[in-house]
Amino acid sequence: MQLYCAPGTISIAVAIALQEAGLEYETIKIDFAAKEQAGAGYGQINPKGRVPALVVDGGILTETGALLEYIADIAPDANLRPSDPLMLARMREVMFYLASTMHVAHAHKMRGSRWASSPSSYKDMKAKVPQTMSDCCHYISSNGLRGPFILGEQISIADCYLYTICTWLTGDGVTLDDFPKIKTFMTTMEQRDSVRTLYADGLL
Repeated sequence: MQLYCAPGTISIAVAIALQEAGLEYETIKIDFAAKEQAGAGYGQINPKGRVPALVVDGGILTETGALLEYIADIAPDANLRPSDPLMLARMREVMFYLASTMHVAHAHKMRGSRWASSPSSYKDMKAKVPQTMSDCCHYISSNGLRGPFILGEQISIADCYLYTICTWLTGDGVTLDDFPKIKTFMTTMEQRDSVRTLYADGLL
């Protein structure tokens, strides 16, 4: 497998999951500063011009949640997804929230052109990010984390997703001391070999 990713982006959630699953893969870094993601070459990999993209035997997969589910499917022994239907739904509940709400709130800081045309609108959206991301943290603290991890004691692909987003919080103007459950979660994740490996590789 080949993982197209960029340091500090949501694509790193997929790299964490691959590490947790013990799967072999090649990392191909996309240079966002050089706008490589918008070039014709990468456009052949992912016409959306975003990361991640995962090249597998059957073709190319995109979208973080889909890739995380795929990894859990092909590495069942890693126990990255619960078998109980209720717990599975709770895991997905958090993942869908991260994708549809928290990641979007973060993107308003520097991707305002996706939603508006006026520079004044971009400025307003950016100014709102500390509040919206803090609101998301309140929700995750109260309704997302059921223990050290999202599902309690057992790590899942949702934790790979959440951890990656949490690495953005300080830059988004969120005061982490206000969210002790999230701070504890981040510390727990940072003790795992998967995350340590990605820090050593310069992806986090």
